Amino acid sequence: MKADIIDEKIREKYKLLISKNLSVIVFIPFLVTIGLFLPHILYKLAPYLVTFSQSSFIVWGGGVGTIVMALVVILRKDEIAAIIVIAVRILLDWYLHTFVLGLLAALVLLLIFFLGKSEHYPWAEPRALWLWMVFLVLVLLAGIRGILTAYEIFSYYNNFTLGAFIMFCLGTTIGRSVSNVHHFFKLLAAFGTLIAIHAIIQAITGVFLFWSPSNDSYYASLSNFVLLPGLDVHRIGSFLLNPDWSGPFFAVILFIALGLFFASKNMLEKLICFTEFCLSLIALIYTYTYGAIIGACAGLVVIVIFIGNSRHRIQILLMLTLLGLVITVFLASQLNLLQQRFAPADASVRVGAWQTAIRIIEVYPLTGIGLGLNNYEMRAEAYRVPAQYMPLDHPLNSYLELAAEGGIPVAFVFVVLLALALWFTLINWLRADRQTRALLGGCIAGIAVLSIDSLTNNIWTNPPLAALGWLILGVTSSRLLSQSIKRSSVGDVDRN
Repeated sequence: MKADIIDEKIREKYKLLISKNLSVIVFIPFLVTIGLFLPHILYKLAPYLVTFSQSSFIVWGGGVGTIVMALVVILRKDEIAAIIVIAVRILLDWYLHTFVLGLLAALVLLLIFFLGKSEHYPWAEPRALWLWMVFLVLVLLAGIRGILTAYEIFSYYNNFTLGAFIMFCLGTTIGRSVSNVHHFFKLLAAFGTLIAIHAIIQAITGVFLFWSPSNDSYYASLSNFVLLPGLDVHRIGSFLLNPDWSGPFFAVILFIALGLFFASKNMLEKLICFTEFCLSLIALIYTYTYGAIIGACAGLVVIVIFIGNSRHRIQILLMLTLLGLVITVFLASQLNLLQQRFAPADASVRVGAWQTAIRIIEVYPLTGIGLGLNNYEMRAEAYRVPAQYMPLDHPLNSYLELAAEGGIPVAFVFVVLLALALWFTLINWLRADRQTRALLGGCIAGIAVLSIDSLTNNIWTNPPLAALGWLILGVTSSRLLSQSIKRSSVGDVDRN
């Protein structure tokens, strides 16, 4: 009896401790933002203080970020930790070119989750683990043949192959219950909306907040992404730098926000999700990216199918009709510029890039020419068709890129991995309740955006987008989520 009383007191003290830390948890997103952007803040203040090197800014930001991550891990806020990882992958590894900090953080998290596994924090191996091993070995062999620079070792091979596997494993662990999955995607939608707000500010004011001079040469080489010659209008890339990459990112976020809208029961949450959806849609328009917009249109068809409720389908159609009218009135100039942007020469070089890749595949069907951007640009010259009137370091198609560089077996295994992850996501969708179905439907639509846009550009082979896509697939296809859905279903039957 005394033991039960003592146990109850311990539980009450534990609940009190958690409640006292709620204020800390609320300020974690703020601390993360400060930690990630501290290097840029110091850069702006440097002329008035002392001169710092950019590496010093990264060290400062990394130090604060490490402290925040340690606090999050101690409190076992695993979903927040995963969002920090994806933020580091975009803001530091990609935007500031640190390459591997996000992957290292993800590996440390996986080690902590494995060592700290328990009944409340279970561990599960990712789906199709053996096939992942086959894929990594095949790509490693292709990488040995093709990688010519240290940059490609850290930023190309690791990030969209080994890095994809690491993010998939992290997602598998994060998706341990229905509530965790809902919480994770709420945080992801909020983070993506912050990037969308940054992009909208850039589009309206012409000011890139927290600009890094390390990207000056990249922007200059692409004419600062001027939409049309003679016009002072620029396509918006935000922290993903290139509009062709920021476009699909915003498209994924808007579908996650739309799924959360129908998964939420609270009106305030619905209002927040609808706002996130609208901001992401506006940011997508400002990228003027045809591939992402085509992918988003296909995503709309997917979410109408997988939203899981006829009433929701009608609401989506009404919502889109209303938004279409609003966009036509208030963003008419942007839509007009989008139509003007189409250039036959751009379509010609894209088709030519595909034809060049197909010629390479015909010559090297099993091995490819080797993995690597510089390697592809150099070795593809011998097979370049006239329609591709300039050298390219990838064939503007992720699937052809994998087949041309790694061989048909690499591309085939990649597509099978993608299909299996979607299949297990679909199984979870079939077994889930109405709210979870709506959320998973939004996630499936987001993956459809990445997969379709990969036909027009290097999307699945782009490091931050690959990290985002495989993290989402890891969460939605998780074995732990399947078990949680089964327990919820049994509980519902017992109550009935």
